[in-house]
Amino acid sequence: MVQNKRKLYFSNACLVVLLFVASGRLAAQSAPGSQLFEAYRQNKQQSPLPDFSYAGYHSGEKAIPDIRNYKVFNVLDFGAKPNDDISDREAIQQAINAANKNGLGIVFFPKGRFIVNDDSTLEKGIICKGDNIILRGSGSGSNGTELFMKEPLVPVNPDQMWTGRPMFTVTANGRDQEIGKVKEPAAVGAMELTLNTTTDIKVGDWVALKMLNNDAVLVNQELAPHKPDSSWKYIVKEGVDVCVYYQVAQVKKNTIRLHAPLAYPVDPKYGWTVYQFAHANEVGIEDIAFVGNWKETFVHHKSWKHDSGFNLFLFSRCTNSWMRNCRFTDCNIGAIVNQSANVTVMDCVVTGNAGHEAISSTHSTNVLLANLKDEASQWHSFGSSHGAVNTVIWHCSYPATTCFESHASQPRNTLLDNVTGGFMPGRQGGAIENLPNHLAGLVLWNYTQTSAPVKDFDFWPKDDVWFKMVNPIVVGFTCNGSSFKKDQAGYFESIGQNVAPASLYEAQLELRLKKIPSWLKKRKALCCCL
Repeated sequence: MVQNKRKLYFSNACLVVLLFVASGRLAAQSAPGSQLFEAYRQNKQQSPLPDFSYAGYHSGEKAIPDIRNYKVFNVLDFGAKPNDDISDREAIQQAINAANKNGLGIVFFPKGRFIVNDDSTLEKGIICKGDNIILRGSGSGSNGTELFMKEPLVPVNPDQMWTGRPMFTVTANGRDQEIGKVKEPAAVGAMELTLNTTTDIKVGDWVALKMLNNDAVLVNQELAPHKPDSSWKYIVKEGVDVCVYYQVAQVKKNTIRLHAPLAYPVDPKYGWTVYQFAHANEVGIEDIAFVGNWKETFVHHKSWKHDSGFNLFLFSRCTNSWMRNCRFTDCNIGAIVNQSANVTVMDCVVTGNAGHEAISSTHSTNVLLANLKDEASQWHSFGSSHGAVNTVIWHCSYPATTCFESHASQPRNTLLDNVTGGFMPGRQGGAIENLPNHLAGLVLWNYTQTSAPVKDFDFWPKDDVWFKMVNPIVVGFTCNGSSFKKDQAGYFESIGQNVAPASLYEAQLELRLKKIPSWLKKRKALCCCL
């Protein structure tokens, strides 16, 4: 029964892709070609479209691996016992510790419910620190593996409603170490940086490029053609805040070559600093149901329990890592990818009682959220926030009663590609002091709106202090009567009809690689054979 349910879910997931493939084949006949994409194809340096093609595990160039040759650490061997209403927390942590000590491993969870937290006085959840660790369950269906958060953990600060601690955190040892300063300017799309020193950098390292500067010229450039508001204390007083993560592909004298192009212009006059990035590499989460115990009717910002009490999973400081075929049920927060790079979250679903957030990218670079379904209708569904750069939300869906997240604190370059669901202001999130909700590079590509139509939708409304988005790009938006304010800043093309290419992410990936990558070919072929 479980296998049948998993097959049904995967079949439905593949059906989405299959329909997309079919629509792509018909695009040349039924959908107009996008003028914006054609201009990008001819001269990407002059295009307002960001390059999203580097998002995901190994920049979309490799398939997520099916690891079978690691040593297995079965949680039963460490004392865990499913379905007995006794906490399995210590046994699970011991199994993870053993895998971390080994240097790699598969932490395996058999079928059944494992109680991860039944003590509301605890201040931390399960923590995994290390490379090459796989947390693998026996399926995310009703008869698979369920990791149950019966009680929330003690928040960092109850007055700060976002500080509920996650049930599971995968992260790294160590801290970022400053290496040096950027010495020469580099434009968007550049892959080389000249530093004052490269003594402590070697090929394969990951670096963090950071800049925080409140120069008025820089702030005005960031918001143009709009003007800053004094209530936006973060960007006005603290400044423009950018942190992006890249792997070092080459070191030559004082120049490093990055694995992906810069998504933001680097000018040394604003004080860019390079750090060695402490990270965990090649971490995978597979075939697990993460379940909370959230049963109340959700009220936005009522308390820390409502906003972050049942917080189920956190990626922190992870690179080239993934999550697939997982379920998040009865939660306030499903999963967050934080301070990470090139992480893929794919084929996952959020179910049960509605809570605060679904799955999001925050403080991260080149994250791919792919084929996700929010069936619970979280207050904020899939999205980006807090300095995320180059987030791709690809073939995801949520009900008409919610909308994508864009939680302020300076996210940039977010692509909603073939997303289906509600579309409305007021669900993006973010305190007034952290506005705008999104800076440059928000792209809605072949977005299908299912909520009530909105006439003259405005991304920078004068009468709404909570909703501000800088220069959005909306292409191929389909709806039932919605329209956009004609004189607002941004780019709007083919409103009411899809465009070709059907998927911007896939088209940019194919354009860069000069072919469709094998993982995507196999995914489509598998769907066609079901």
